[in-house]
Amino acid sequence: MPRAAARRPRFTGRAAVLVLVLAVLTVSYASSLRAYLQQRSHIGDLKSQIAEREASIDALEREKKRWEDPAYVKAQARARFGYLMPGESGFEVIGADGKPLEAQASLNDPDEVIKEVPKAWWTAAWESMELAGNPPPPAEEPVDLVDGTRSGAVEGTEQ
Repeated sequence: MPRAAARRPRFTGRAAVLVLVLAVLTVSYASSLRAYLQQRSHIGDLKSQIAEREASIDALEREKKRWEDPAYVKAQARARFGYLMPGESGFEVIGADGKPLEAQASLNDPDEVIKEVPKAWWTAAWESMELAGNPPPPAEEPVDLVDGTRSGAVEGTEQ
């Protein structure tokens, strides 16, 4: 029995303290890592917002430079307010209800326009030749009356 008493337990107090310290370090590093990743994500979002706003500022500065050009101002006055140059005469299109129609400010999307591709002349000629060679069967029986008269027999009598 002296040998059984000499055997030590495998899990000692020191090992328990070491496991406890490692668990505390893991939790503290995990929370710090989570905060770091959230901050990086927030910084990325802020950088994209800054880039969008800088692009908007550039567009507004270009628009401001356009308004400094007198030709652009004249074109905008003509388009927006219907102003005319001296010697020009203007007109308004009036609808069926008697009110002026508004000018269409933008063009239609080309994808929305129904497009019919015209056939080449030779395809129509070839289809005509195919139809002449292979006529379709008649949908109905031929009519007995042609130009108001009965074909082949007189009314009321049979031949």
